[in-house]
Parts: sequence; C-alpha cells; structure tokens
Amino acid sequence: MARVLVPLAQGCEEVEAVTIIDLLRRAGIEVVTAGLDATPVQASRGTVLVPDTTLDAVAEDTFDMVALPGGQPGANNLNADPRLAAIVSRQATQGRWCAAICAAPLMLADLGLLDGRQATSFPGALDTAKHPEIRLSEDAVVTDGNLVTSRGPGTAMDFALQLIELLVGRERRDEVESKLMRPR
Repeated sequence: MARVLVPLAQGCEEVEAVTIIDLLRRAGIEVVTAGLDATPVQASRGTVLVPDTTLDAVAEDTFDMVALPGGQPGANNLNADPRLAAIVSRQATQGRWCAAICAAPLMLADLGLLDGRQATSFPGALDTAKHPEIRLSEDAVVTDGNLVTSRGPGTAMDFALQLIELLVGRERRDEVESKLMRPR
C-alpha cells in the first residue's frame, strides 16, 4: 500500500490539506498527517485540524510521497522547519515523490529541487527573480520527474487526483473521480 506524509502547519490552507487527505484515503492510500508539534493545527480560515502524529515521530519513516499543503502562513511555517526540509530533501534524493500546492512549492524551490524543472504555484509564490532557473507554468497541475506542483485551493481536487494516479494508477484515479460527481 502506498504511504503518504502530509505535514500540517499552523495557518495551512484547509481546502488543500483536507482534499489531499480525503481523496488519497478514498483511493486506499495510507495517509499520515503530522503536525510540526503536538498541538492541533488552526488552518488559515480557522478550521482546526488534529494531526495523526508529530513530525518528530515520523521523521525517519519511509514514505512513497510527501505532499505539502499551502496557504499562508502555513507554507512559510513548513518552509522554515529544518526537520521537514531534511525529510523532503531525502525524499527527493531517493527518487520518491514530492508534491506541493499553492505557496508550498516555495520549499521545493528553496531546496533547489525545482532548478531546471517546470513547476506551478499560487501566483507570486515562486519569485522568478529569486529562482530564475524554474520554468514557471500556469497549468493547474505540473508533474516534472518526481515533483508535482499545483496552483491553489481551486486546483486541489485535480492535484489530489493526479497524486492518486501517480501512486496507484489511472484506473484507481478514475474510480475515485467517478464517485465525486465532478462535471465532465
């Protein structure tokens, strides 16, 4: 069974976090949510999320993917955490999936993982002056190698469905998507 880490930081975007968690779990993927500390996470619009565990408790675990929700100040809180930077760097070095949405692709950029790659983010989250080596796209979801990026709350469902497809295949993605009653 595929296993995905979703780190949750104070001020994360709840639509993105919950959509990733919910859709991946619908696909039968094991999702582990980890707070940066042991307190409940107050998301950017006041929704309170209770992580499964703490980042410290899973820091040495192996995951098939790390998926970073965005939102502010959540994405900045993720980006400032050296433990998470080490996890994401190790994940990428080992050729495993790293995914980030909204402002969270900034962590991938600051770690140098997006150098020479195509990526997308919330408008303005990736500063092309600071990171000129990124080939910025306005697509809803961009997959380049083992990295997946997306734009924001409105693309969260497309993002999560892409993650399902990458982890467990197109057939499973289609099965999950068909039950969502999305317009075609």
